[in-house]
Amino acid sequence: MGGMFDLSVGNFGAKNDEDVVYDVVIVGAGPAGMATAVYSARDGKKTLVLEKQIAGGLAGTTHLIENYPGFPNGVSGEKLMKLFKEQALKFGSEFVEFEEVKNVEKKDGIFHVTTDVGSVYQGKTVLLATGSAPIRLDVPGEKELYGRGVSYCATCDGPLFKGKDVVVVGCGNSGLQEALTLLDYVKSITFVEFLPTSKAEKILRDRVMTNPKTTCLFSHMVTSIKGEGSVSAVAVKNRETGKEFEVPAQGVFIYVGYRPYTEFVKGMVDLDERGYIVTGEHMATSVPGVFAAGDVRSGNLAQVAVAVGDGAKAAISIREYLQGQG
Repeated sequence: MGGMFDLSVGNFGAKNDEDVVYDVVIVGAGPAGMATAVYSARDGKKTLVLEKQIAGGLAGTTHLIENYPGFPNGVSGEKLMKLFKEQALKFGSEFVEFEEVKNVEKKDGIFHVTTDVGSVYQGKTVLLATGSAPIRLDVPGEKELYGRGVSYCATCDGPLFKGKDVVVVGCGNSGLQEALTLLDYVKSITFVEFLPTSKAEKILRDRVMTNPKTTCLFSHMVTSIKGEGSVSAVAVKNRETGKEFEVPAQGVFIYVGYRPYTEFVKGMVDLDERGYIVTGEHMATSVPGVFAAGDVRSGNLAQVAVAVGDGAKAAISIREYLQGQG
């Protein structure tokens, strides 16, 4: 995500000072975190946003977002996240980037948020908006061709592949669910599945894998993604015979799982079986004063519009919580 836009470099006035107590410390500067920052700062709350990389999150790396309301011609993730940040700054939010939160603990009624560089920020409340990241294959070409045919979101990028041949890596529920979206656009889908069979729900298998547009390669693995400037083929290997060959394709959608950024709050807030944060409908976690929003939240959808809605709800809940604290 490095180098997305110039505006995101710098600390914008945040104070690592034991005398400064923020109304809310937001961990994560993706759509959910920045939406909360807009609402909270506009409401007069002293707001700090901490981000381990550059503001924007996973959304900021998306080449084109066509389903976010207000942009009928689509908008790049980089541009949209820049606008989010500009708006949060306009209302007085403070940002600290390139500091990763490592610990959150409550002392004498105040949350102390410690980062990897030893900074400690204090807040009356904390919003966890750290998101999640797709588990990558770590094969040659994957990183280099990300956004140029390599994708982790069919809902986001499917329409860009109308009439094209694509590969979907993973035949679990996520892979087949996303393939339903792709089938509305693409010419063909070749599934590459490491296991000898699909463990997806039967209804998904019946809907997707029997479609004449699909081909399934079980007991296969991707060894590299080919292309000069954009994806042109996927190299795969038969795990049983060792045979290697290439599948011509203009797109690769990878669904081998997601990993939430919740390691630093394990044992503090309730997590589900996959490590996502459990919240109520008003974004409150199991710890009073700690809220969560966006992709890190259990059961959430990986969509910018949903994350923004979570952020707005969280900000209102934080305001009500602070009012209740007197």
